[in-house]
Amino acid sequence: MCGIVGYIGKQNAISVGLDCLKQLEYRGYDSAGIAFWDQETKAVRCAKAVGRIRNLEERIDAQWSAPVAVLHTRWATHGKVNEANAHPHSVCRNSIWVVHNGII
Repeated sequence: MCGIVGYIGKQNAISVGLDCLKQLEYRGYDSAGIAFWDQETKAVRCAKAVGRIRNLEERIDAQWSAPVAVLHTRWATHGKVNEANAHPHSVCRNSIWVVHNGII
C-alpha cells in the first residue's frame, strides 16, 4: 500500500511526516522518500531509501528542519525497486516535486 503525507506548519515537517509514515508501517511498501523546503539553502532537499522507513531516517540529517515536506511510501507495481523509482520525483530542474499513487 502506498502512503502520501504532506505537512505545512510550525512544527518540524520532517519529524511530523516521518511519524505519520511510521503509522503506515508495515503495509507492503518497498521504498520511502521525502522532499522538503530547506530554509538555509532556499532549495528543496530530497532523500530516498529502499526498504523500511528507518532506512530513510538514516539518510536524513538530525539537524535538518523544515516547515514544509511531502513524504511517500511506494508499493511497486511498475518499475524496479530502487531509489530512482522511489518518490518524490522531480522535474524542471528540481523546481517541481511530485508524489503519486498509480501510473502516470
